[in-house]
Formats: sequence, structure tokens, C-alpha cells
Amino acid sequence: MRDSDPRVVLGLHRSRHERRLLTGALDLGVTAIDTSANYLGFRSHEVLARTAGDLLPKFTLSTKVGYFPGVGGVEHSLDPVRLHAAVEHAVRDLGREPDLVFLHNPEHSLSAEGTRSRDRLAEACATLSRAAEKGLCVAWGIATWDPTSLPPLIEPTMPKPSVLMVRAGLLVGSRTLDAAEALTTAWGLDPASVWGMSPFGGSVKAPVWGRIDPRVFIRNGIGLSRTQAAFRVAYRLPEVSSMAVGTDEPAHLGELLGALVAEPDERVIGEYRRLLRDHTITQPA
Repeated sequence: MRDSDPRVVLGLHRSRHERRLLTGALDLGVTAIDTSANYLGFRSHEVLARTAGDLLPKFTLSTKVGYFPGVGGVEHSLDPVRLHAAVEHAVRDLGREPDLVFLHNPEHSLSAEGTRSRDRLAEACATLSRAAEKGLCVAWGIATWDPTSLPPLIEPTMPKPSVLMVRAGLLVGSRTLDAAEALTTAWGLDPASVWGMSPFGGSVKAPVWGRIDPRVFIRNGIGLSRTQAAFRVAYRLPEVSSMAVGTDEPAHLGELLGALVAEPDERVIGEYRRLLRDHTITQPA
């Protein structure tokens, strides 16, 4: 299956939020940015508005809520009052309504079983759904780093997110990939409504990328760098339509955009998924 229109979203996790990055992204045709209330020490929204407020209307803007400053550090909460207030604060600090607000890693406050976990997730989803209905954001979604506990909690009566964001790429384990696909199915979403994130597992400089050659997953990968190939194949592990990727260098963003014309080899990717599953099955619990 070939991606019809793979899209790049500029992720601001670990970013310095420099204006030149946003102007560089626009010059390259990247018109979507993703941040979170807790990025940059809970200052991301404020810094974006201050350094590039005039540029923000040119972007589709997504952010996340769920993490809050706590005593001695950061705490996670699905409390409806806190979530609603966080969306209101995002609008205030950004100076505009976000196009998309994600519920950030709900699994941090949930377990895989129990009526209470299901109710808490439903309440949190309803809170973001109401925020969208009130015009505080255009739409809402779920961003999950580890979705394995979430599929059993989904019920048809729950509000349905517009977008699901999950980890993607060659370094994602089989259980996480299967859980992301199960969650997509449970909510009745198609791949056009699923985004990937962290396609390099945290860093393109990680030693693993010097030991493997992702170009084997690309049809006729001649001319692509290993970084480009790893990025392109991430759209198929699992199947996503958009990829949020972080960088502070427009040149790196341009390199990744150059990979989108490549075509992943579905046969090789399928064999890789089978090997991942076989390895997972043989590992002790």
C-alpha cells in the first residue's frame, strides 16, 4: 500500500522555538507544527506567541494537555477541570485557538483494566470534545507514547477523537505497533486520521543508525541517506498519514522532505513485522 500524500509536521519537543526554524519550515512548504503545554518548561505556548505570533496563523497548530507543574516536578492528570483550564490557557497564551488539542499520554493515569479507568478516559475525552464544541479548538485527539493499555478501555459510547498520534518507525516494538493498530480499529479511525511521532526513536545520532541500513525497506533506495530511508519507512510502521518530527535545523527538515518521494517496499516491511512478532512471542514474559 502506497501512502497517498505523506505529510510532515514540525514537532517542537526539545526545540529551542527559534523563529528561523518556523520561517524555514514555511519556506519548505511545511505548514503544520505540533507542541505541548509542557514543552520548553511549560513555556512553549508563551514563547511561540512572543517570537513568532505573526507566523502562527500560517500554520495548522496542534498542542497537547495532560501534564501540569507539580510539587518537585511534573505531574499527569486527567481531571476534567484541569484539562479544560489547560485548553483555555493554551488559547490565551498562544493568542489563537489551536487547530487540534491532544489528550497527552492518557495511559500515565490509567490501567488496562477496571471500570474506573474506562470512566476516567471517557470523562477526559468528553472534556476535550466539549472544548471543541465551545470553539476553544477546532478538533481534539489522543497522543499516546505507550498505547498497550488503551484498546480494552474503548467503548462505542465514548467521544471519538479526530486524530490519533502514536510512536512510529523501525525502533518501535511489536507490542506497541499492534496496540496502536488495535486502538485505531477500536475507535474506527482510518490511517488518514493517524499521525506518527519520534520516527528515529529520539535521535538520528543514536548508534543503532550506524549499524543498520534502512534503505533495504525502500524500493530502489539508491540516492537516499540512511536517515531519509528510516524516516520514509516510519510512515508504514504503523500506517500513518502524517509524521511529527523534531529538529532545530531547517536543512534537516528539508532532507526529510526529500525522502517522501521514495516508495517503501511492502514485502520487506511485512517480513520485518513477522520477525518482530516472532521475536516478541519467544521472549519470556
